[in-house]
Amino acid sequence: MTKMRKGMVLLGLVVGCVFGQAQTVRVGAFPNITHPQAMVGKASGFFEKALGPGVKIEWTSFNAGPSAIEALFAGAIDMAYIGPNPTITGYVRSNGEALRVVAGAASGGVALVVRNDSGIQKPEDFHGKRVASPQLGNTQDVALRAWLKAHGMKSTDKGGDVQVIPMANPDQLTLFLKKQLDAAWAPEPWATRLIREGNAHLFLDERQLWPQGQFVITNLIVSRKFLGEHPDLVKKWLAANVDITDWINSHPAEAKAMLNQQIQKETGKALSPAVLDEAFGRVQATYDPLRNTLLTSAHSAFEAGFLGKQMPDLNGIYDLTLLNQVLADKGKKAIQ
Repeated sequence: MTKMRKGMVLLGLVVGCVFGQAQTVRVGAFPNITHPQAMVGKASGFFEKALGPGVKIEWTSFNAGPSAIEALFAGAIDMAYIGPNPTITGYVRSNGEALRVVAGAASGGVALVVRNDSGIQKPEDFHGKRVASPQLGNTQDVALRAWLKAHGMKSTDKGGDVQVIPMANPDQLTLFLKKQLDAAWAPEPWATRLIREGNAHLFLDERQLWPQGQFVITNLIVSRKFLGEHPDLVKKWLAANVDITDWINSHPAEAKAMLNQQIQKETGKALSPAVLDEAFGRVQATYDPLRNTLLTSAHSAFEAGFLGKQMPDLNGIYDLTLLNQVLADKGKKAIQ
């Protein structure tokens, strides 16, 4: 081999090594008001700044948790902002191998709304009514069934007389206007849209059912493989997640505008100012994953028959090591 060829081979190896150091982080999120860090982070480019020039972020938008979990299983994404029940299902289906919850993202943002002319004034009035949830076995569907049980009622598929009808949120609005639904357990901004556009009113803000009015609506999960191979990148992401959370909570007006801008970019339609204000008012950005509320949701899902014949062991679902390192670096209190 000539000296020139040897030099070219060496140069090729060096260039290959340099380019091999570039890392892509693939992240899933929903264009939704309950995914505030993802929306604000996308709109501002904050995550790109935090991870540095050697890292590329690939965002994927999802409409529901199960599809995001399937993408995580398939190795198509590395992390996702996602609700508690898809998180639990993904963990259980993979025997605890696929994912870890590494931080929280949002609390609240869910309400039970009823059509104004449905005749519903108190819990007992739900007997014989048609009530929607976004998807069979999703977080709101489980919460609705648990609430019915707490008030001595059951869905028709469990021998009761309340028709629980899982359907997409946009379809709920259509059926409210046609008077073919009486109520819905809905996440924001759909709860507010049903109130303002679907001739409905607020019956119950789900925050009323939880201690301190807090319950997890969105987690940040990471695949175990990515967490094991790139803890440095996950830590940088968590630091950015904490900073964005603090910024959202201290700059609500600017955060709302930025969030709405991103929703419009991804869905083609911005929320009206009235819907945005009301819906955003029911959501709290938080990096605390509110562990106890997820475990309570898991128990409700098990009782509703969604998690098999034996309550699964969820002890390993959390890994808050890196989050607590970030909080310590920032002089903040650790999360247990």
